[in-house]
Amino acid sequence: MSDSAMENSPSFLVSSFRPDLAPYEDLYRKLHRHPDLSKHEAATASTVANVLRSLADVDVTTDIGGHGLVGILRNGQGPTVMLRAELDALPMLEQTNLPYAATVHAQDPQDGPSQPAMHACGHDMHMAGLLASAELLHRARERWSGTVVFLFQPDEENGAGAQCMVDDGLYDPRKHAVPHPDIVLGGHVMPMRAGTIATRRGAFNSTSESLRVTFYGHGGHGAKPHKAVDPVLMACSAVLKLQTIVSRETDPQQMAVVTVGSIHAGNAPNVIPEEATLLINTRSFSTSLQESVRDSIRRIVFAESEAFRAPKPPSIERITFFPLLYNDPSATDTLEKSMRHHFGGSFLPEIPASTGSEDISNLAAPSSAPVSFWNYGGICPNEWDGALEQGATERILANHNPKFAPVIQPTLTVATDAYALAALTFLTIRCF
Repeated sequence: MSDSAMENSPSFLVSSFRPDLAPYEDLYRKLHRHPDLSKHEAATASTVANVLRSLADVDVTTDIGGHGLVGILRNGQGPTVMLRAELDALPMLEQTNLPYAATVHAQDPQDGPSQPAMHACGHDMHMAGLLASAELLHRARERWSGTVVFLFQPDEENGAGAQCMVDDGLYDPRKHAVPHPDIVLGGHVMPMRAGTIATRRGAFNSTSESLRVTFYGHGGHGAKPHKAVDPVLMACSAVLKLQTIVSRETDPQQMAVVTVGSIHAGNAPNVIPEEATLLINTRSFSTSLQESVRDSIRRIVFAESEAFRAPKPPSIERITFFPLLYNDPSATDTLEKSMRHHFGGSFLPEIPASTGSEDISNLAAPSSAPVSFWNYGGICPNEWDGALEQGATERILANHNPKFAPVIQPTLTVATDAYALAALTFLTIRCF
């Protein structure tokens, strides 16, 4: 690459305009110490909005689809790039023993009693990295043209926040008037070696659906089961048959998961209850297969209900839904080239697809915009290298664990660089 080309590359601009990250390290600690649960992210959203407002020419709109917000940096003609991070934390008691560990109790998402909250998924790192990249792109604005949308969504943990923002008029010119993106970009900190970053073309994260299935019986005394219709037996029989969806109905070369994570019925040993409830989670890398699994669940639970002479059919309620996260092959190929150039040997191409789930695709769906997503590491290099030497990387604590704690650096630098690098890869570079 010539000197001129090098100086106009996204990597050069990222390295040249990267801000001092010390304030963002402090911001990360603040966000980590003060988590907000899904649907109750008001304080976190206010903190993010204040940082965005400190950047001249960034137009900030808040309260979209709940506590979602955007900052828009319009900088002349060119593509519109959306960069996304998440606001919400998890209802967990933190056990990291960090000096900035969360100790707060937050409002339950269903407006129940308050409970412990923790950024155990890494959304605090995502927010700090995206805000730092906003300053980087703002500092570099004489070198690129186009529009960048910095979007911070609520309620990602339930797979609802992105769609709520869309449904609340995110792109409606009569309401929030956010420009439709030409591409939607995002990343996630993961249990990988800090300093590394990875992506893949095609299916990146699985589609996921959670269902609440309720069987209805006829309650009675445990001493006289013949006078009752037992929903507990219906539920238990259904649990066993549901496992045949994967083992006997799904092509072994395809991936499907059917997990029954909860069974609840009754409160006394000598009472046959009126109802039994299953909470079921399903996952796949194919939208059509996911629909087939859902149809099979319906067939099985209705058949079980009829076989046990239930007084009425079972109910099936969708609790959460995450769409398939599919990385556009062409866009991701372009992004891979930028990442390989910038991160060198720390870039890991073609990682395996993950059975985790993301709702970022709902932000792209209204305009059929391509999506490109990546993962980056948050595990202390010494800890990772030691585990690797012992063949024990699977034992490293991962997201949603109460002891999950990404090392701040070099994780934050990678997060910042990745957001800015990805944006500049698709914006118009002004060659000097």
